[in-house]
Amino acid sequence: MKRSSSEHLSRRELLVAGSALVAVTAALPSRRAAADLSEMQAWRQSILGERTAEEGRIVIDLPEIAENGNTVPLTIEVDSPMTEDDHVEAVHVMTERNPEPEVATFYFTPRSGRAVVATRIRLAESQTVHAVAEMSGGRVFAAEREVEVAIGGCGG
Repeated sequence: MKRSSSEHLSRRELLVAGSALVAVTAALPSRRAAADLSEMQAWRQSILGERTAEEGRIVIDLPEIAENGNTVPLTIEVDSPMTEDDHVEAVHVMTERNPEPEVATFYFTPRSGRAVVATRIRLAESQTVHAVAEMSGGRVFAAEREVEVAIGGCGG
């Protein structure tokens, strides 16, 4: 039924429309504000297995303060000769306080030449960003970097 701009919805029509909106909203999947720290640790442990992560060889470049968490520049570089015998196979990026702890995984081969990734990520709030690099010989390196977020980027 088409209404003119001077006509208003009846109380019944307003209640029916409001009920439909509530039903649609309730059917949408809920979004967590932040993952539990144990989720990030479990994902990290699934990557490590029985191995122990060593420090060094990874440089995480993040701003100390991100004005807007919607687009935070991130560069990760792993020191590696990238030869057939010694190269980075994967770099995993994870966060402690995003709705999902797994941000990204980047894969490399010796033909990559360098193990460098430059991208932008979303951060829900101030937190620590972790990087784990898996090497061809089975060694694993890890690093972390804290970033303060002024305005959250994951719905926060």
